[in-house]
Amino acid sequence: MACQQCKSSEKVVGEILGACRSCIVEGQAELEKQFAALHGKIRQNTNLPSRPPRSRKFSMCRICYRACRPAPGEKGYCGLRENRDGRLVHLAGTPKNGLLECYHDPLPTNCVSQWACRARGREYLGKKNLAVFYGACTLNCLFCQNWQYRTLTGELKPLYTAQELADRVDEQTACICFFGGDPAPQAPHALAAARRALKKNPDLIVCWETSGLMCKSFLEQMIACSFATGGTLKFDLKAYHLPLYYALTGGDNRPVLKNFARCARLSREKGVTLAVASTLMVPGYVEEDEVYAIASFIAAHNPDTPYSLLGFFPQFQMRDLRPTSRRQAEACFEAAKKAGLKRVKLGNEPLFL
Repeated sequence: MACQQCKSSEKVVGEILGACRSCIVEGQAELEKQFAALHGKIRQNTNLPSRPPRSRKFSMCRICYRACRPAPGEKGYCGLRENRDGRLVHLAGTPKNGLLECYHDPLPTNCVSQWACRARGREYLGKKNLAVFYGACTLNCLFCQNWQYRTLTGELKPLYTAQELADRVDEQTACICFFGGDPAPQAPHALAAARRALKKNPDLIVCWETSGLMCKSFLEQMIACSFATGGTLKFDLKAYHLPLYYALTGGDNRPVLKNFARCARLSREKGVTLAVASTLMVPGYVEEDEVYAIASFIAAHNPDTPYSLLGFFPQFQMRDLRPTSRRQAEACFEAAKKAGLKRVKLGNEPLFL
């Protein structure tokens, strides 16, 4: 379809957005209002708050940068906090009640950071990874590849205490990876589980896959946990230009970039692989120009950061787009190298057309 703004029919335009990347990046006010309404409608259709509540009279949630202030009867953006009679109640995400699914994978796993993680060594063959899929998120990505987490949010089950999750770790569990959804809305639960698991198995490697919207205090605890165990924090850097990031996710990437920069600088200073990054190559929207901008930002903080470029598959609200082409993937790979990154990898290659 043609872009509804510039009327160009030569650019790839997703039906859900109705605008090309160029028009979105220009940051037109009318488009921002249009995308705000779009994200609100999608979230309402899946029984999630359309936007972060901003009541000034009641307590603020301090777990992620959404900084929700729900009024009585309202829920926070992630769906896990609710104001009941003027009191902020955590429906899930504390050490007592993590909303998640978990399972064991034999090593080596197919996790995004596997190629940069120390658990890829021969000494880990035959051992296993505990994969923890959290059922909530801080964003509303139109292209979400794991949108099924919303089912868990809606039903608020299954719930695990931090100790119950830690009990899934044994001597053969080499690493634990928290992802989802996103571990950020349930950071108190994940950190408590990780600490309990490390008491059982001090050699456990702790890793994270996140969009990066956690508050600073939780970021610091995640960094400390992974640094001490030789694990990684994989940041999903979905777009660099704020208008495009907002159009695709309904969120603000400035806290994400700030959190990533902190982790990447620490990686460089300590000479370790701690910060890892990935980007989904969305046809028409996240192509070589956008990847170059993201990669340049990464390289400015640590050019040795492992960076995975992932193939897009039509999912959730962007089912009308085609999967990432081999041409797009190779162009993005070259753009990332040109930006100064030394460690770039193409992921999900079987998806490429």
